[in-house]
Amino acid sequence: MGDRHTASIGRRQLLRAGMIGLIAATTSALESGAVADTETKTDKLKARFQANSAEIQNFYRVNRYPKR
Repeated sequence: MGDRHTASIGRRQLLRAGMIGLIAATTSALESGAVADTETKTDKLKARFQANSAEIQNFYRVNRYPKR
């Protein structure tokens, strides 16, 4: 009765299990989300907004209000 069987996990085994889980999670995430970039350099540099759009005009109109 004096000898108990205690199943414990050591620090190195815990670290090893954690690293294996981390590697498995990252590889599965990379496999599903790996998509090539299809934009060219000129597409990346072009303007993404229309200067005369209603949202832009509203922004500048509101910013012209007098300060309180």
